Amino acid sequence: KWVNLYKSSLLALKEARIHYLSLEFYMGRTLQNTMINLGLQNACDEAIYQLGLDLEELEDIEEDAGLGNGGLGRLAACFLDSMASLGLAAYGYGIRYEFGIFNQKITNGWQVEEADDWLRYGNPWEKARPEYMLPVHFYGRVEHTNEGPKWVDTQVVLAMPYDTPVPGYKNNTVNTMRLWSAKAPNDFNLQEFNVGDYIQAVLDRNLAENISRVLYPNDNFFEGKELRLKQEYFVVAATLQDIMRRFKSSKFGCRDPVRTSFEAFPEKVAIQLNDTHPALAIPELMRNLLDIEQLDWEKAWEITTKTCAYTNHTVLPEALERWPIYMFEKLLPRHLQIIYEINQRHLDRVAALYPGDNDRLRRMSLIEEGNPKRINMAHLCVVGSHAVNGVARIHSDIVKTTVFKDFCDIEPEKFQNKTNGITPRRWLVLCNPGLADIIAEKIGEEFLTDLFQLRKLLDFVDDEMFIRDVAKVKQENKLKFAAYLESEYKVKINPESIFDIQVKRIHEYKRQLLNCLHVITLYNRIKKEPNKKFVPRTVMIGGKAAPGYHMAKMIIKLFTSVGEVVNHDPVVGDRLKVIFLENYRVSLAEKVIPAADLSEQISTAGTEASGTGNMKFMLNGALTIGTMDGANVEMAEEAGEEHLFIFGMRVEDVEAMDKAGYNASEYYERLPELKQVIDQISAGFFSPKEPELFKDIVNMLMNHDRFKVFADYEAYISCQEKVNELYRNPKEWTKKVIRNIAASGKFSSDRTIAEYAREIWGVEPSDVKIPPPNEPCE
Repeated sequence: KWVNLYKSSLLALKEARIHYLSLEFYMGRTLQNTMINLGLQNACDEAIYQLGLDLEELEDIEEDAGLGNGGLGRLAACFLDSMASLGLAAYGYGIRYEFGIFNQKITNGWQVEEADDWLRYGNPWEKARPEYMLPVHFYGRVEHTNEGPKWVDTQVVLAMPYDTPVPGYKNNTVNTMRLWSAKAPNDFNLQEFNVGDYIQAVLDRNLAENISRVLYPNDNFFEGKELRLKQEYFVVAATLQDIMRRFKSSKFGCRDPVRTSFEAFPEKVAIQLNDTHPALAIPELMRNLLDIEQLDWEKAWEITTKTCAYTNHTVLPEALERWPIYMFEKLLPRHLQIIYEINQRHLDRVAALYPGDNDRLRRMSLIEEGNPKRINMAHLCVVGSHAVNGVARIHSDIVKTTVFKDFCDIEPEKFQNKTNGITPRRWLVLCNPGLADIIAEKIGEEFLTDLFQLRKLLDFVDDEMFIRDVAKVKQENKLKFAAYLESEYKVKINPESIFDIQVKRIHEYKRQLLNCLHVITLYNRIKKEPNKKFVPRTVMIGGKAAPGYHMAKMIIKLFTSVGEVVNHDPVVGDRLKVIFLENYRVSLAEKVIPAADLSEQISTAGTEASGTGNMKFMLNGALTIGTMDGANVEMAEEAGEEHLFIFGMRVEDVEAMDKAGYNASEYYERLPELKQVIDQISAGFFSPKEPELFKDIVNMLMNHDRFKVFADYEAYISCQEKVNELYRNPKEWTKKVIRNIAASGKFSSDRTIAEYAREIWGVEPSDVKIPPPNEPCE
């Protein structure tokens, strides 16, 4: 046994180390997750109880590590859990923001932001590593010397690493998430030209340290600020030095005291770029190999492309990073030269393949003409990576046929799909122990590391006992969440009602407005026939709006205003309640998702790259109402389309409508209920003190709605009627729930990571359990 373990640890040295580069890691709380992965939850529970304390109360004291905006940052966190659980030698690299995503307060129905001072009482999970502190350079100029170009006269900022352990699930593997914090060097601004103003020089240290001060709170939107570009280079430069140091040290499966050949670099090192935010890894690795290691261009480029791979997260044009060239000239002059050279060689290759096709050269260039000229970071990533992937099948297809079509024509083998997933440890065991228990009773516990085993639940879809147990767990979760809402927000809700939930960042493409229109339609129907039997509903929307996104903030105000009217109308009673869930974050998701009956995934087809909330709801026994977008398509495929509430236009229909032209007023005139709703919003029915309040929303919906809310209104309303119909039959509803849970195995991030490992990184996941340190070796 010992010899085999020794062999397998040698194998691990041979295999590549994975470096997952992301500007966001949305980790949430760590305590309970650590206990679960270490197999200590029951022991800790008992020990704390013996001390006369309540573990759940203790857990509620921990701050969320909110170092992310939404899906992209949470995906990175799920991936870390899966990489450790699959025994991969993986590192997460990012920024230790002093302030994470803002806390959201709702005041008079409006979103108000406050700073997330999450480190106020310290962070017990991190360990500062000053011995690995590294310099990062900015500004300066490029000098041409006999030894080649040199980047000189730079300003230095130090990168201080903080390490957080990432434990795998019961396999005694612990990986590392290394987050960099910016520190001013001691001589900062105290150089010879600054003699005299010592006090000001020390105060100016803040300028350097601002780099890791705050997370930019934009989701799916590019804001070209210099501080953000500094953040992107900061994480990349520090990380690449760290990777090079580790590669060169003899521990890395190499007998020389210091390794000088980079031949083996791509076999030993894999770098995954989470969106284009860490795209500077490509020119930075080139700079290291060319200027410092003195490799020639061809060799350096081959190493770089074999090492890097890029994940695309969106096709929305406003989200794509396009940095002005003047910013690079000032901040990163050497990188600009390298990007120019990459582009020249890239365009030469395209020109050789398509002589005379100048329009193709313009489309494919890394540099976009215009005022100012810009660098297209997505093009840089595609050219500089050996693999490019989308995050759900439909999204990967759209990527290949639209945004990167020209690139796909030349190198189709570069483009892959890796459908997103979620970790079943946090998103089932941790947040829904009741459900995990009754599943384990039926099929054992192996599903936690092989979620496909949930398929076995199909054998129990007609089992009366199991149907009753599933319904009972859901009801208990609903009662618990209702109690939470009452204690925190003093709102009473009907636990017998459908818990209809849409939680995600507020964005026009996610169409919280469509949900809103349905709520008002429901209200109008109750008012019209107050004596009719209605299926009771509690509609909850939660999510943050980017502080600068006016329309998103108006959408929150509309929803809270509708709630004011509906919730205080005695005619409605407890048949309809409208609740905005304040400060939606990972720890709140863990409470709300297990209590949901209906999951709202209603983006315009072709706009949501994947979605991962959709998967969490499915795994936790909610049914999905959604469009054929993102991973909804694959969820419908796994469970059978008849077991989801699918409605609305498909991608083809949206494309056809774009060609023909979308005319909102056509729907407004044809659908009396829709007209009534819009007229009410417009006339100030929900804002009697400010009748004009929502004119921007109405104007957008009627005249320039990119996401075609009205076009799907009719199909959405009638689909919601089908939801009511099924909810009237609790047994049939629960049978559908069981079928959905049984079909959710594909959506484990373990499956996603196994695909990345085999098809992009060239490593094999392992289920070898390292022996614990307290077990003597034989």
